[in-house]
Amino acid sequence: MADVSFPVLQARTARFTLGRPRTFAVGPDGSRVAFLRSRGGTDRATCLWVYDVDDRAERLVADPLALQPVADGSAGGAEATDAAEGALPASERFRRERAREQAGGIVAYATDAALSLAAFALSGRLFVADLVGGSARPVDVDGPVFDPRPDPTGRRVAYACAAGLRIVELADGRDGELVSEAGVSWGVAEFVAAEEMNRRRGFWWAPDGKSLIVAKVDEAGVRHLHIGDPAHPDRSPHTIAYPFAGTSNAKVSLWVVSLDGSRVEIRWDVEAFPYVVAVRWRDGHRPLLQVCSRDQRAMRVLDVDITNGVTNVVREDRDDHWLEVVGGVPDRLRDGRLVYTVDDHDTRRLVVGDHVVTPPGLQVRAVLAVGETDIVFSASTEPTETQVWGVFAPGDECVALTVEPGVHTATGASDVLVVTSTSLAQGGARSVVRKNGVEIAEILSAAEPAPFTPNISISREGDRALRTALLLPRDHVAGSRRLPVLMDPYGGPHAQRVVASQPAYFNAQWLADQGFAVVIVDGRGTPGRGPTWEREIAGDLAGPVLDDQIDALHAIAETYRDLDITKVAIRGWSFGGYLAALAVLRRPDVFHAAVAGAPVTDWRLYDTFYTERYLGVDASSPAYDDSSLIADAPALTRPLLLVHGLADDNVVAAHTLRLSTALLAAGRAHQVLPLSGVTHMASHETVAANLLNLEVAFLRSSLGIS
Repeated sequence: MADVSFPVLQARTARFTLGRPRTFAVGPDGSRVAFLRSRGGTDRATCLWVYDVDDRAERLVADPLALQPVADGSAGGAEATDAAEGALPASERFRRERAREQAGGIVAYATDAALSLAAFALSGRLFVADLVGGSARPVDVDGPVFDPRPDPTGRRVAYACAAGLRIVELADGRDGELVSEAGVSWGVAEFVAAEEMNRRRGFWWAPDGKSLIVAKVDEAGVRHLHIGDPAHPDRSPHTIAYPFAGTSNAKVSLWVVSLDGSRVEIRWDVEAFPYVVAVRWRDGHRPLLQVCSRDQRAMRVLDVDITNGVTNVVREDRDDHWLEVVGGVPDRLRDGRLVYTVDDHDTRRLVVGDHVVTPPGLQVRAVLAVGETDIVFSASTEPTETQVWGVFAPGDECVALTVEPGVHTATGASDVLVVTSTSLAQGGARSVVRKNGVEIAEILSAAEPAPFTPNISISREGDRALRTALLLPRDHVAGSRRLPVLMDPYGGPHAQRVVASQPAYFNAQWLADQGFAVVIVDGRGTPGRGPTWEREIAGDLAGPVLDDQIDALHAIAETYRDLDITKVAIRGWSFGGYLAALAVLRRPDVFHAAVAGAPVTDWRLYDTFYTERYLGVDASSPAYDDSSLIADAPALTRPLLLVHGLADDNVVAAHTLRLSTALLAAGRAHQVLPLSGVTHMASHETVAANLLNLEVAFLRSSLGIS
């Protein structure tokens, strides 16, 4: 694709991720690994594959292009895939938006306990795949089908449909409604769970397949958003229940539902702990629930007596600011010991039973797998890197399973493990199968390679040792010219930009090659540096994050004299868009132009679980005013381009429109670029590619660069 520009290539390849193997699942006996991968680096039709560990061979199990004629009655091929994507149920579109899914085809699947059967949905229809024999077939059920999941025995599949939960028996095709109720939803996650807690499911099978825990969601008291497409005024708006900070959340309850439809409500102090964060149901043990208080300063782990719904407090944690949601916990080992994390001595540490098993300074990122006696987790001692670690019985020894510099994650258990790695030394992700600690195979990637190698320097800047990445034009010769600076942050909680991973910098390198010194800074509030660092932004989402961008900029300019800090621009999306607008509004002495994509401009318009964690439950408090941008509108003296997808249901377009209205009222010139039909992801090829070019043109003009 030598004749294709980088912006087009990046959009066409979904940032060089299409064709990369992902979503791995390892069978309990270690004989099979299931995964998703499209056939090529520009192919969005993701297929389901199996790698046979003993045979050292992979095989295609389900191809959506072959199944699509069954699914929608078309002739198949790419046209069928496009048509199917247009026919997705609203619930599936919602799930994909929460997961930031950019591919199509089979983008999610669930399996039985033996990894012998998989279930997935295409175009709202149910399919099951035999992972042993290697074939897939449709199952004729009422639809549209959402989030199908086989029971652990592989005899039946549960799926959400029309706000209820249904069960189909695979042996004879009997399909029936298990539970439903007018005015509420069963078996789906509410907005804040899916967007902020990483809980995108609403039902969980019992290990014996005879009952389920099902979430009942009542959104009657939640404010509803009506998101229309002004380019198509004839179309009805899309409506979602969106809880703004300080307003009512959905009411979520959990029920144990048997296959005959009888149900028992699970009881806990819902008033004090209204958020359902996680559910885990291990064979041989009672189910575990993780619930959280509205202010997120208290969390409880409960176990459940499924016969009467009574819960018992297994663990309770409290913090003066907030408690983070950590992926993969709570869980149990076979002997019943609880697997959890605790914030101790400025370190997020792993707890097994009553013992802290990881050392101070090793920041646990997530628990990746819990076996019968061992645990696999990701952790960091240096925030730009993430390693895979294991805890092994009988002495709960903590051992590093990856050591090479980079960003590593894994799926499976200690005997058979799939490890996916990126680093500054390699251009793409590499996924390998390890058996008993020995690499036996690589799951091949069909991803398109980037057309260049980024020119990256990572350093620690300023008094706070701010992790900072600098990218210079690849043809730059030190001392030959002064380079305008483009700050390119995210800068907020739950996301890092400065990581030891080459693929993280492809876009930044292209921007640098347009004649900029690109500077990326992870400041206070970003993950990987411990609980104290994360909580530095408590009550103030503006001051610390902006100060850290400025401190790092001035510090790195002292080392790299080619940086021209009289010409500094800043760009960003989402929290990064908020930070970009914040920068030119409050520090025009430092920042001379900004592109703010999908910015949060008024934190009262963002959701409860995220916003209240940092600014408090009382949305009338001064913290909200101090962190929001609307009142700053009269201070704008620098060029500002606001970009927003009009179909965005995460950071709604009202954020940009209200700031634009305030700027107009103050007589402040600015530009607004509305993106019709675009959500929080500008993933359409033409839009994503041209947007980059428009940003560069705006920044060049604003900084007076020819």
